[in-house]
Amino acid sequence: MANTYTQMYVHLVFSPKNRQALIRNEWKNELERYITGIVQNNGHKLLSINAVTDHIHIFIGYNVNQMIPKLVEEIKTSTNAWINENRFSEFHFEWQKGYGAFSHSRSQIDFVINYILTQEEHHKKKSFREEYLEILRKNDIKFNADYVFEFFD
Repeated sequence: MANTYTQMYVHLVFSPKNRQALIRNEWKNELERYITGIVQNNGHKLLSINAVTDHIHIFIGYNVNQMIPKLVEEIKTSTNAWINENRFSEFHFEWQKGYGAFSHSRSQIDFVINYILTQEEHHKKKSFREEYLEILRKNDIKFNADYVFEFFD
């Protein structure tokens, strides 16, 4: 459509099924590159990505021509198959149902990128569960604990 301009930034967060620590350092960079390709092939701009053992953060300049659920579905479906076909995990790999998608303003880009890139350091002080629930609260998202990611502590 002529004279239509958009600028949206979206932070995605999701976890392997049962929040299992299945993402290994030996192949996490390949996973991040694979997801980068999916994001870019769908017309989004990858700003930051970081997979840690039990979850992943993806920050994108969002292309409004694709619905977020479709993008997340494509990332999860494609990477499930790719991880299992390449036998990166000794266990069957599957992403947990659900995800978090949080919008950010342009002025927050550097903060979010740094936050994502320093996940390993961040999780020395705070668990993924604590982090995720804090993100929900900071964004004033009403949630039912029964439907938040399955956390097994």
